[in-house]
Amino acid sequence: MRFSTLLLGLILLCPFAAIDGQNIPLPEHPRPDFQRPDWQNLNGQWNFQFDPNDEGLSQDWQVQGESFKAQIMVPFPWGSAFSQQKDEADIAWYHRKIMVEEAWQGKRTFLTIGASDWETSVWLDGKLLGKHEGGYTPFSFELSEHLSYGQEQDLVIRVDDARRDFTLYGKQGYGNARGIWQTVYLEARGSNYLESLHFLPDIDKAQVQVIARLAEPTKAETKLNLKISEQESHDLAFPAGVDQIKTTLDLKDMQLWSLEDPHLYEVEALIGNDQLRTYFGMRKISVEKLPGTDFPYIALNNEPIYVQLALDQSYHPQGFYTFPSDDFMREEIVRSKSIGLNGIRVHIKVEVPRKLYWADKLGLLVMADLPNSWGEPDALAQAESERTLREMIDRDYNHPAIFSWVVFNETWGLMSTVMEEGKKLRRYLPRTQYWVASMYYLAKSLDPTRLVEDNSICCGAGHTETDINSWHVYLPGWEWENHLSNMVENTYPGSTHDFEKGFVQADQPNINSECGNVWGYDGSTGDVDWSYDYHKMMNTFRKYPKIGGWLYTEHHDVINEWNGYWRFDRSEKETGMGGIVAGMSLKDLHSPVYISTGMDICQTVQAGSNVEVPLQLSVMTGADFGEELIVEYEVETINYIGETEKNLSGSRRVPYKPWMQTSLDPMLLVLPPTPGLATVKLWVKTSEGKILQRNFMHLEIEGEFKREDVAIISVAPDAHKEANFSLKQWSVMQGLKANGAGEGNFRYSVEIPASQNARRVKEAYVLMELSAKELFDKDKEEGFDKQQNYMLGDKVSPSRNPNAYPMSDEKMFPSRVSIWVNGEKVHTQLLPDDPADHRGVLSWHHQLQDRKLREAGSYGYMVKVPLSRSLINKILKKEGMFHLQIKTEGEGGVAVYGRDFGRYPFDPSLVLKY
Repeated sequence: MRFSTLLLGLILLCPFAAIDGQNIPLPEHPRPDFQRPDWQNLNGQWNFQFDPNDEGLSQDWQVQGESFKAQIMVPFPWGSAFSQQKDEADIAWYHRKIMVEEAWQGKRTFLTIGASDWETSVWLDGKLLGKHEGGYTPFSFELSEHLSYGQEQDLVIRVDDARRDFTLYGKQGYGNARGIWQTVYLEARGSNYLESLHFLPDIDKAQVQVIARLAEPTKAETKLNLKISEQESHDLAFPAGVDQIKTTLDLKDMQLWSLEDPHLYEVEALIGNDQLRTYFGMRKISVEKLPGTDFPYIALNNEPIYVQLALDQSYHPQGFYTFPSDDFMREEIVRSKSIGLNGIRVHIKVEVPRKLYWADKLGLLVMADLPNSWGEPDALAQAESERTLREMIDRDYNHPAIFSWVVFNETWGLMSTVMEEGKKLRRYLPRTQYWVASMYYLAKSLDPTRLVEDNSICCGAGHTETDINSWHVYLPGWEWENHLSNMVENTYPGSTHDFEKGFVQADQPNINSECGNVWGYDGSTGDVDWSYDYHKMMNTFRKYPKIGGWLYTEHHDVINEWNGYWRFDRSEKETGMGGIVAGMSLKDLHSPVYISTGMDICQTVQAGSNVEVPLQLSVMTGADFGEELIVEYEVETINYIGETEKNLSGSRRVPYKPWMQTSLDPMLLVLPPTPGLATVKLWVKTSEGKILQRNFMHLEIEGEFKREDVAIISVAPDAHKEANFSLKQWSVMQGLKANGAGEGNFRYSVEIPASQNARRVKEAYVLMELSAKELFDKDKEEGFDKQQNYMLGDKVSPSRNPNAYPMSDEKMFPSRVSIWVNGEKVHTQLLPDDPADHRGVLSWHHQLQDRKLREAGSYGYMVKVPLSRSLINKILKKEGMFHLQIKTEGEGGVAVYGRDFGRYPFDPSLVLKY
């Protein structure tokens, strides 16, 4: 069992840790970047009551908490499985007993709620402590004057989450963040405590600027002691009458925060009787030129970084916005690094601080989005966006992993309804564009250490003021070459391409900030193998180094989007690349050193011809690999009778230097005279033989199969004489594949040419490519609604989309079949699955370029059944006919693949060897 699957299973069995004999979810302090020693976690079971008629306030429910009849598991949003409450109303009340220990006397006690959506009011023993509006950032209310230390008291919370057009709803249709959704805790603070403590690193000077802010202006000069990583101690002072100071500290033997060595400086701050722990990282985010070019790149610590990111919706199937455990959040970061990504974009959600902590701790970049509203960009929406932007930057200032703030996405919440020629239309108005530009400047004023993006653009909208020239596009694999070529041509200082009127490009880094194939096909893809188009896309990106990186959609499946690297439950998907080149994985497609054969990863060529394979070497690292690299190749071919042979192999030495981007001389291949399917395998190695990257492409070799020692009697998959199945039978792409779902059989009959002599036959076998056949929803002849609201989480079946063919994963759909030849049962075989991944190369290669998919990537297993001498004589001498029957033994179905579909280049065949 894979580690991620085992971890998920353990979490589902026992998702919550035990504290004091109780099961408490998320028991860790929620803010490792802002933690005081005296605190009490209030997560766990609370009394709970929905208020569908909004009568609680008028009936004084704030003093009736013990009578609430239901219970909820805090901090999971109501409606999520982990909360143990269904979503039954917009308003709800929470209650629990609290007791503040007597040792906290002399300090100020606060209740802090990490996040609660949207209007939250808090009472202690019936006394209103305060009200907060907003859904993503922490807030606190002081309890001190109302406390009876050492005694139980009643804490009541009311949350009103009625939909408001101006609130930052984001993509909560994937699972609403209703009510409390982050940790609730009590905290003892000092008499005049630190409200914030920010660190601005300057690696060029080995200094860090400290900005400390108190809750109140000081009455007299007040000392602040900072101990940094238990090595350096600094005494600072707040003059009388101020609440904020700025100072710059020198760091001895400075250690950088990097992706390879994410060093964190731990900080202990002490002011009066207030004690605080936090941390920071010494790193620099800037823009630098890719060495040897004029291409601006996002840079980390003054070195360009080719950004390879995933769009992270950051959802959990049972917790929605809230993850079940700290281990799960850590594993999210580990997953991304495990496939060679260097960052994630947390999409339309202010991320949970502990997940950001693990990005800091393990070394993964984070692009942080401000969530969007879905209404008009009116004064209420603007105020809500501005307030949340300020609060998220203030909260997350010390996280070194965050390298950019994204203020808006695809103009969501920025379109106004206007009347034009008697019609209501949606427009991105100039006044809104200038407000968006002002939000860019606001973010820059709040945080000068990071890049800021005004609007991550798509669908005709453009940029205003931005540090990153980003754009979204979703395309079939065969369209990437033209698109990227066009983007390179139109990206230069002064260009108006992808910018709104009145704004122009400067010299910003140019990246694709959302990409993939899911929206590249008519009506989206549904669940489909993304690895083939992904491979084409990665190969093409690396040909165009002017584009400084990409961001794939997405990290994991979510509700109605099935194009994630992982399933929604974080189980594994199978790309199949390791079955083509041993050891190859997604990490090879994200390698700093990359050998690309271009967009066409499968070409149709003629047997015996000479073929030139283009080679582009892209190095996105300053690493020293010596003076040269070795590019090795090997060509392996499987022919029409299932034989595999290594036809060609060789190597070449390439002079190496860091950051090199170069076209190599094409590889000239003299193909064998035998038709079939060839795999051109590639390795980039150091001179010592260390593999830096693996890649491959395929050649479909066409021609006449000419061998005097072999005869092939073949039949097309749809040329069956009989096809009976309990659920359904149909063919794909004019007979390239025949499907039978449920229990049943295919029967084929082929006349044997008179020239075949049984006495001369030394060996005979039946050769086929077969898979199990699941009846997917799209094949049940039920209608598909193309007008679904994907952004707001309309829930549809993964296989309902006409383009869908679910990608291989850990869930198998097996089928046992028996093979009958001329009335005799000759073989029984278990077909493990109905798979679709990169191994279905012929299914992908023969798709029509019309933005529709027809079982793309589906493939089967080679079935090779030797025949006895008596059966050979029966076929050739007695009957002169080859009768083939494929029967299912159960409801698993069977699919029969032809020479131009699936993984192998052969039709169902009787092979005779002389």
